[in-house]
Amino acid sequence: MSAKAVARQVRVTPMKARRVVDLVRGKNAVEALAILQFAPQTASDPVRKVLASAMANARVYADKHSLPFDERNLVVSAAHVDEGPTMKRFQPRAQGRAFKIMKRTSHITVYVSQAGTRNGGTR
Repeated sequence: MSAKAVARQVRVTPMKARRVVDLVRGKNAVEALAILQFAPQTASDPVRKVLASAMANARVYADKHSLPFDERNLVVSAAHVDEGPTMKRFQPRAQGRAFKIMKRTSHITVYVSQAGTRNGGTR
């Protein structure tokens, strides 16, 4: 059994979010929540919320299909960050020039599954 959660258009750059996702990929989900709660990176908060949502989705799936569920057996089987749309802004500079500001966004996806199963897709 596996479950996933996705957060789209999160206002954090993909490179910074990937650093945080690499910390928890393959770890126990409860441990990963603790790691993310105390990680100093700004991107750790949205990743923690997505992981908590994936764990809740797994619980709902297990209840719906009458499967045994223990969140201590959940593992972050896969997690990735894709680039979302970029907001482009301009800042005035000296001598009439303009400086481009790229406000990047991310799509964060986290899969959790039981410790003995492999990640194929969702559910």
